[in-house]
Order: sequence, then C-alpha cells, then structure tokens
Amino acid sequence: MSIGSFFIGGPIIITVLVIIFLIIFFSLVPVGLWISAISARVPVGIGTLIGMRLRRVVPSRVVKPLIKAVKAGLELEVNQLESHYLAGGDVDNTVDALIAAHRANIELDFSRAAAIDLAGRDVLEAVQTSVTPKVIRTPEFTGVAQNGVEVKVITQITVQSNIDRIVGGAGEDTVIARVGEAVVSTVGETREHTDVLENPNSISKKVQEQGLGDGTAYTILSIDIAEMRIGDNIKAKLDIEKANADMEVAQAAASKRKAEAIALEQENRAAVVAAEAEVPRAIAQAFESGKLGVMDYYKMENVQADTHMRDSIAGDEKPGFH
Repeated sequence: MSIGSFFIGGPIIITVLVIIFLIIFFSLVPVGLWISAISARVPVGIGTLIGMRLRRVVPSRVVKPLIKAVKAGLELEVNQLESHYLAGGDVDNTVDALIAAHRANIELDFSRAAAIDLAGRDVLEAVQTSVTPKVIRTPEFTGVAQNGVEVKVITQITVQSNIDRIVGGAGEDTVIARVGEAVVSTVGETREHTDVLENPNSISKKVQEQGLGDGTAYTILSIDIAEMRIGDNIKAKLDIEKANADMEVAQAAASKRKAEAIALEQENRAAVVAAEAEVPRAIAQAFESGKLGVMDYYKMENVQADTHMRDSIAGDEKPGFH
C-alpha cells in the first residue's frame, strides 16, 4: 500500500472507529438521563451508569426515582435504590411511599419501606391507608338465631394501616374472616331474630369488642352494619323434613302390615282349599265302610243347597223386605 493511499484511507478508518465508539458509548451511557441527574444536582457519575448497564439494571428505573426523592427532600443514595431493584423490588413505588410518609410526618425509613415492598405488600397503599382510613366491604355473612331464623349481614370495616405490623401481620382476608366468624357467633347468641333487627348496632358493638385486629397489619377503627335481611327459617325446614321422614316410616310400616295380612289370608285360603279337598275323600271312605248311604248323601246335598239358597236370600234382602 502506498503512502498516499494510507493518508486517503486513514480519515475514513478514523471516522468509522469514532462512529463505533460513539455507538458503544451511547448504548452504555444514557446521556440524557445523566444530564437530567446533573441538572437536578443528583450525584450520579457516568461510571455508575455504565456499571448499571453491565449489571443489567435499567438506569432509568433507579435514577428517576432518585431524582424524585432528592427533589422531595429525602436523603437516599443510588446504591440503596439499585440494591432494591436487584432484589426484585418496585423502586418507584417505594420512593413514592417514602415521599408520602415524609409529607405526612410518618416515621418510615428506606430499610423498612423496602422490607414492606419485598414482602409483597403495597407500601404506598399502606402509607396512604395509615393517613386516610380504608373501608372494607365484606361479603354476606349468614348467622342463625336461636329460634332457627337466618339473619344475613353485610358489614363495612374501617381500618387504618399499622406500619409497624405490616411485615408479618395478617392481611385483609384474615380481618374479613374474623369479622365474619364474630358476626355469625353474635347472631347465634340472640334468642329471637327480631332482637337483631331491632338493634343492629348490638352486633357491631359486640364484634368490635373482640379485638379482631390483633396480629394483623391493620387497626380496626369501626365495624358498621351495611345491610341486613332475613333468610330462611331453618327450624321450620327441619321440622318439615322430620315430619316427612316420620310419614315415610309410617307408610313403610303400614305397607309391611298390609303385605303380612295378604300373606296370612293366602295361607288361610290354601288351608281351606286343602280341607275342602279332603271332603270327597272322606265321603268315599264313608261309602266304602257303610257309614254313609246314598240316601243320606242326597239328604246332605239337599240341606247344603237349602242353606246356600237361604244365605243368598239373606244377602239380597233389603231393609223393610219380609
């Protein structure tokens, strides 16, 4: 290669190398994000951004929440947010929760907020609920009063998040289940269902006195009756079912007695037929032994015929007939 050719091709090679360098640089360094951080006075260096890329961390998921936190007056470091991101946490939601807690004068540091977030709880919602109570509408609970009538109740539970008990504390499902159990138990203690209808507040008062919020992530402020209606009369249903069962047993016993009577009648008929079959044999034996003569036999037949005739007349006789 001649020297002239080298000097001609040199600028092209340099230009290509510069372009490749710029492509690699801009792919590794989000310059726009770095400029935004510098303008917000957030100390994030280019080396830090490149390190995030190499660690497969999306820089915007860390730097933007950090800028937001610094503008809100929080003292957070980029390493804290990056560690939370790598642990699988929601950095943006956690920072929003810290900002909300800071403005509401709620003591909440980054470590606790990150722990709540990693525990699967919505830390921002927890902070908001600790400031503004949340109303939980329960499904319909069915209790049975002592007189056997169902009472169906829907309640509204006003709760406030307890930041200190969110990690390890039971959630909404536990609170709803406890309230449902208490409502059913309270209704079951009443003698008449009308007592519940006349004084529905008695249910909410007794339920609230049982400390249902213990061990949960919430403090129960109130339990109110939203809806109440009367269901089925369980006692009446059971009485009807018992009566039907008794009737079926009685019918079965009657059918059995009828079948036994029919069987007995058939046995008696068979005995009569067997006895009647012996009569001709006895008459024959009487003829052979000379104990019965022909005239005696005819007289007996006449007597029987006369008896049958009289029975027929007596059976057809009507009242007043002589």
